[in-house]
Amino acid sequence: MEKFRFLTSGESHGKCLTAIIEGLPAGVIIDTDFINSELKRRQQGYGRGDRMKIESDTVEITSGVRFGKSLGSPVCLVIKNKDFENWQKIMSVAPEDYTDEKSFSVFRPGHADYPGAVKYGQKDLRNILERSSARKTAIEVAVGAVAQLFLKQLGITGSSEVTQIGSACCPEKFHEEIDMNKEKGDTVGGKFIVIYKNVPVGLGSHVHWDRGIDGRLAQAIMSIPAVKVVEIGTNPLGLCGSEYHDEFDIIDDKVCRKTNHAGGIEGGMTNGEDVIISGVMKPIPTMLKPLDSVDINTKQKAQAHYERSDVCAVESCAVVAQARTACILANEILLKYGADNMEELTQRFS
Repeated sequence: MEKFRFLTSGESHGKCLTAIIEGLPAGVIIDTDFINSELKRRQQGYGRGDRMKIESDTVEITSGVRFGKSLGSPVCLVIKNKDFENWQKIMSVAPEDYTDEKSFSVFRPGHADYPGAVKYGQKDLRNILERSSARKTAIEVAVGAVAQLFLKQLGITGSSEVTQIGSACCPEKFHEEIDMNKEKGDTVGGKFIVIYKNVPVGLGSHVHWDRGIDGRLAQAIMSIPAVKVVEIGTNPLGLCGSEYHDEFDIIDDKVCRKTNHAGGIEGGMTNGEDVIISGVMKPIPTMLKPLDSVDINTKQKAQAHYERSDVCAVESCAVVAQARTACILANEILLKYGADNMEELTQRFS
């Protein structure tokens, strides 16, 4: 079941990235500066590549908002790719503009190149790279920022941060870890955490396997490019039940917990504690030091194709995860308290 729905489109070096959001109630205060600040957060981070020096992402809202508030109709967001001016003919939609410039046929291990080429019958791997690129997460962050604006009007706020880079668990060592791998022509991944506060009890459900909010959150985070691990709350591995489970307490007639190892979710439902999600991003698979590969056309051994890339993008990944979490929470809020305008929804929520 979807109430807050969205579709995105666009390629990495195409003209623009777009999204259409359906289900946003009327009366949500749309702060464009906040959306752009989230886009800027996604572009920042130590270890990002040259593409971020070209792009300066800002959103254009082309429908669904008037005088700073949502209308209840579909909201359309657009982010223009500045680098498109260098790729206009290469990414043209017109058949007469065909060129093999920037085409490549050597698989990049760890990317979508091989399974995508087989699935879609492609010989030019550019046709897979362009949409599978993490560039598409820019428009997802814009959508997530809209979801966060909706949640903020209900008092629900989110944050995210990096907790580990490579083997370094101390922030003072993060840059050192990135620099070390950059010097080797290598890449490095890491771990991040997302926290949402003031989430009400009862989002999600235990009655069907596909309605558990933990499963929906895990899918949203796992499908971010390069994410390989998702954890909700404390990893229970090695802990016994008496150490892991959160004992109840009551303070000022309010039911609460002594700990929050469950990460705010029990039985597929939020339990009123902070929702806490961690994710692990693998090292980016595009490296200056190429891995062994195969050419799709000649079937000969080759060195993997190199495309301009980052050394580390865990900070960016954390921002994307925060955005995607907001979308899941917004959807569950609308399912539980659904209304067509914010005044009615706020009354139901409170």
